[in-house]
Amino acid sequence: MSGLADSPSDATDSDSWTGRIAELIGIAPEGVPYTAAAAAAGLVLYAVHYDGLAFLLIILAVAIGAFFRDPERRAAAPDGAVISAADGKVTEVIEATLPGGAEERFHRVSVFMSPLNVHVNRAPVTGRVVAVTHTPGEFRAAFHDDASEHNERNLIVIEDSAGRRYAMMQVAGYLARRIVCHKRPGDALVRGQRVGMIMFGSRVDHFIPMSYHVTVAHGTCVRAGQSVIATVGAV
Repeated sequence: MSGLADSPSDATDSDSWTGRIAELIGIAPEGVPYTAAAAAAGLVLYAVHYDGLAFLLIILAVAIGAFFRDPERRAAAPDGAVISAADGKVTEVIEATLPGGAEERFHRVSVFMSPLNVHVNRAPVTGRVVAVTHTPGEFRAAFHDDASEHNERNLIVIEDSAGRRYAMMQVAGYLARRIVCHKRPGDALVRGQRVGMIMFGSRVDHFIPMSYHVTVAHGTCVRAGQSVIATVGAV
């Protein structure tokens, strides 16, 4: 199969003030208000000579900005390969069905994102969004096996041009209290395109057709938008 370099059209709204600032400093738009608030408070305290507190708030602003960092990624992978939707470590590779009682079985590859990972999520394949389902839930540690059943989560089902169905599920963790998803049913996706993020530690489950060969194992470290996690057919 030939190599493919995807050039996704991303979801960042560069026309909004948060989008413009985010693009300028290289972070996700969701992080701009938090980073700006901490930095502004630090500058105000510095102006009134509370230097110690000002220094701590500036350090906090830098830390928040680092958490929301959004580096450019370019997928270079074989045609038809599935790439990781999240940065982090693979914690589980099993067979499973989609949540909701469907009988069709998939490979499920779970990737846990620690607070130190990039938390922007990207499309694992090129296709069309056919369903987005948000389910309220608990905020247990995301690396637990049953987190996908009990935690707050958002399921995105994707269909490619060949009619194959995939899914990615954003699962909130112990610290994560907000799941961001920019996509809606009917939206087109390009592999590697930004689709959202989960704040402060979380997990993404990939549901991949059984006709694919999974190329990662428990403990493999992956990068969103770049690392191949499955290829078409057996090897």
